[in-house]
Amino acid sequence: MKKLSFIILWSLWGISVFAQQRITLDLQRTIALANDSSLEAFRTKNMYLSGYWEYRTYQANRLPSLTLNMTPAQYNRDITKRYDSGQDLDIYRNQQSFYVYGNLAIRQNFDLTGGTFYLDTELGYMRSFGGNTYTQFTSVPVRLGYSQGLLGYNPFRWERKIEPLKFEKVKKEYIYNAERVSEQATTYFFELAMAQAEYDLAKENVASTDTLYRIGMQRLKIASISRADLLTLKLDVVNAHNTLQNATSSLKRAMFSLASFLNMEKNTEIRLELPGRPQTLTIPVDEALMAARTNNPDFLDLRQDVLEAERNVDKTKKESRFNASVNASIGFNQVAEKLGDAYRSPMQQDMVSVSVSIPLVDWGVRKGKYNMARNNLNAVKTSSRQSEISIEEEVIMTVADFNVQQNLVISAEEALDLSVLAYNETRQRFIIGKADISSLTLSLNRQQEAQRNYISALKNYWLNYYKIRKLTLHDFASGFSLSEKFDYE
Repeated sequence: MKKLSFIILWSLWGISVFAQQRITLDLQRTIALANDSSLEAFRTKNMYLSGYWEYRTYQANRLPSLTLNMTPAQYNRDITKRYDSGQDLDIYRNQQSFYVYGNLAIRQNFDLTGGTFYLDTELGYMRSFGGNTYTQFTSVPVRLGYSQGLLGYNPFRWERKIEPLKFEKVKKEYIYNAERVSEQATTYFFELAMAQAEYDLAKENVASTDTLYRIGMQRLKIASISRADLLTLKLDVVNAHNTLQNATSSLKRAMFSLASFLNMEKNTEIRLELPGRPQTLTIPVDEALMAARTNNPDFLDLRQDVLEAERNVDKTKKESRFNASVNASIGFNQVAEKLGDAYRSPMQQDMVSVSVSIPLVDWGVRKGKYNMARNNLNAVKTSSRQSEISIEEEVIMTVADFNVQQNLVISAEEALDLSVLAYNETRQRFIIGKADISSLTLSLNRQQEAQRNYISALKNYWLNYYKIRKLTLHDFASGFSLSEKFDYE
């Protein structure tokens, strides 16, 4: 039984070890995984596809449409009032009828005028039951027509202005959101990198304090240090173990957060490789501003808001006047008791109708709507200008921070190298009795602080780098526009 229990425990341990994935990531691979597998990337792709199909619908509405309208069967049985000429009075009669109707129409919208051309054909069948039974077919072999609002609002003209702009914004929003995912991945990456560095330092500190405490116990025997110093070394051992436990917990949380963001298994063990010193790159502020004005989807969104407000002004202005429309068609029609005769010797059918709607008294409703639309346009223009200034300020400040951050990374790297050398030197001096505990503790704290500053400088550099890419949709390192190389697969 004991042997069986041992085998089961060994198997479970093997399964848990096998289930825990181990992976080593650098920054670029982390970003690639984020843009490929993360839930945020999945949401971004679906937002793009939604806008893509909306634009495809707009394009389809510009093409001819073929529509079949049918009444496959309609049966009526009722009592209706009819005039009897023989008796010169109205009488009620029982009536039964069966009706079938079909219409096939091709329609084409004409953007320039806002009208619609149509070409259609019709066929109807009616059979009446009762005392006077008869059958009739009615046909319209062909009819060509055009309907047009004469003085009204033309939605097609505004759609030609707004819909292509909306789709261009959708494409650039997709790239913008992809860069935002890169920015988020960078944040998670360096949070784990910081936790990983804290854990490594804590583990090294535990080993170092244990060694120093053992050395201190030997030196106490020869009265080289005081008991107070030995107690301080013991306190350092206790604090180092507590720090390691906290660092282990922080490392697990940061690892779990990155694995969740990358849509990996939650128990994946991730080890990071910090990027080296970044290449020297200075971004001109003027070029960044120009790229942002051209590519940033927020600027396109502001232009869309202004166009939509102008469209509403145009619509309410024209609807505040009288409306007139015309519908004209020319074709042929015929009626007969047999289907073949319904298409023989058709008669010409002409139709012209003009409808007019004139507001006489509306107590200022139309005028009020027009004034509201006009004032809303002014407000949108003012708000758009304020938003443009805010975006430009963000670009300027981010570029300025990025250009400074490169020197900070170099300084932080130099400070880290010096702090490591200083700590190792102080530790050796303490071992041979030429340095006190205060100097050793201060040197260790400086090394840890230099490590944190170096990782923080790298984090700020890469966050600013990807933020500039997001704001401008331009890769200044390679010198090409991200929006020009857009290709969604």
